Amino acid sequence: MSERSPRGAEIRRLSWSGTALFAATAAMAVVAEGLRPVASVTAFGLFGAGCVAFAAAYLRAVGRSREEQITVASLYFMSGSAPREVRRGLMGALTVQVVVALATALVRPYTSLAVGTLVPVYGLGLCGLWAARHGTFPPRSDGTPPRERRPDR
Repeated sequence: MSERSPRGAEIRRLSWSGTALFAATAAMAVVAEGLRPVASVTAFGLFGAGCVAFAAAYLRAVGRSREEQITVASLYFMSGSAPREVRRGLMGALTVQVVVALATALVRPYTSLAVGTLVPVYGLGLCGLWAARHGTFPPRSDGTPPRERRPDR
């Protein structure tokens, strides 16, 4: 890892690339009814990718939780587990996804644009994936030394 490529840069790029793709297709679908299938497929694709990222983050965090104390807030919302610039960037992309999804669904209610409300799962999944891979968490504080901990406790 070099100074030019911060930890998890690929996840951050994916988050903003997916956000830009979603915003562009959703905005065009508001104007042109014929593009609604493209926007729907894009939204479903990002939702599916988000589900995969969400599950991968969870599984990685489960492995790390033997030694570190990981909470839902610190994993998926990166509360205290990520540097400010990383958190701001990934949560910013998630915020844009929520705003675009709600705005397009409200502008064209009762249409296929409502599928866009599923897209924030993509942003949330990538936040969790970044934190599970690169985040810093405090050591477990249950009083048991790591080597003596058993999986059934």
